[in-house]
Amino acid sequence: MKVSVNRKDITFSPDPSRVIARFMFTSEERAIKIIRYVLNMNENDASFALQQTLRDYSMRHRNISKIFEKHFNRVLHVLTFMQIDPDTIEYASKILIGSFFTMEYSIESAAFFNPSMVDHPDQTEIAHGHKRVILSFRATGEGHISSIVFRTGVLSENDHITLEPTGNLLEEAESIWRFNYNKEDFARKIEEMQDFHSIIPPELILDKLNNQFTYGELHKCIRETRTSVHLAKDKEHLYNQIIWLASSHYELQFSLDTNISERVIFPVSANEKNGIEDARFVKFKDEDNKVTYYATYTAFDGTTILPKLLETEDFYHFKVSPLHGEIAQNKGMALFPRKVNGKYAMLCRIDGVNNYIAFSDNITIWREAEILQQPKYSWELIQIGNCGSPIETEEGWLVITHGVGPMREYVLGAALYDLNNPEIEIGRSKTPLLIPNSEEREGYVPNVVYSCGSMVHNGELIIPYAMSDYSSTYATVNLKELLDELSGSM
Repeated sequence: MKVSVNRKDITFSPDPSRVIARFMFTSEERAIKIIRYVLNMNENDASFALQQTLRDYSMRHRNISKIFEKHFNRVLHVLTFMQIDPDTIEYASKILIGSFFTMEYSIESAAFFNPSMVDHPDQTEIAHGHKRVILSFRATGEGHISSIVFRTGVLSENDHITLEPTGNLLEEAESIWRFNYNKEDFARKIEEMQDFHSIIPPELILDKLNNQFTYGELHKCIRETRTSVHLAKDKEHLYNQIIWLASSHYELQFSLDTNISERVIFPVSANEKNGIEDARFVKFKDEDNKVTYYATYTAFDGTTILPKLLETEDFYHFKVSPLHGEIAQNKGMALFPRKVNGKYAMLCRIDGVNNYIAFSDNITIWREAEILQQPKYSWELIQIGNCGSPIETEEGWLVITHGVGPMREYVLGAALYDLNNPEIEIGRSKTPLLIPNSEEREGYVPNVVYSCGSMVHNGELIIPYAMSDYSSTYATVNLKELLDELSGSM
């Protein structure tokens, strides 16, 4: 393209010193051995071991003793098996036992990539022409498990970003399993995933539940059904699949004393145990101008992917829901920042090759889509997809795209669509907007530039992007130049 791209001299790099304290459990046999060992320790030895552990790790984690206590509570089933009443165990021993079921996990040790950028909800106490922003990143650590992390910064008048200090005491959120399920929607999603009705009569499970039911009620119903309907081992996974889907709904709550850079959205449910991938954040305004921040992301359990929706107003409390419908089956869904003609609108890539657009009356249910964009040029011939939510401009909906061409090289492009009818393409890149340069080619996955969400500031398009799935940076493009180029490209 003729449009000039201004790469910024800043790199967001992985930091292996950023760790969280994770629960660690290998087997009941080893757990029994550990618990017996601690309970048989004399008072002096137990006190010394606990004090040494607290001394070494209390400065690395916020309230580490509380974490140890929480992890002790997660092995209560082992104590029941051992016929030990937990109330008879001294508090210090509980904390020490919990420490043996705790491990540090470096969330960014492998990569820090696929960023998105949105306005910060708090724009107070900043200079005129400046804007406080939130950057989200996909952080990847040991075992290639991905989580969502954040940084905040202030964009100056000339689009230089100054990052705010990064907190050192990382925290996972408290998980709140209090979701109410709609039976019709739940049954439909199960049908999309697995035809289990031919094996398990629906009246044995779902028909026993009310139209609205809780996670606990579903668990109880499945326990009762399992005792009355015994399935072959190769069919038993169908019960587990129902629980798998149910566990994908949850809420998260972070402490109010955490800095946003200390909040880590780490996999919680079984369907995302291998990672939370590529969150595309968008600042969404409803008909009353109420602002909600949404992020579409991909949950991965090592075998199956599940598109999910993250919702927050303040980045302290998050609600997580799976996306339902025939087209909610692939990666790369990106929500428009407002409704279009009274409906929610979403970009998606159903077949892994083309860009699609979908509309829905319900933000979590997506049933039909039509092709929006197909590969046209050599640099996008393998596949084309979005790099985040569309950006509303006076000239139309601006979509940053990624294209994959020879040597599996990922590049960024752009396209423009009609505001009232976003199925209509006004123009698109004939040549890439951003190509990996010599410094950006090397990384975990070579020859890749990729973004999960851009924004406009002071007439400039701000594009945060990943460099070969290892680290990140950002670039700016004059918005008017880009729109003029796209408007005349057809």
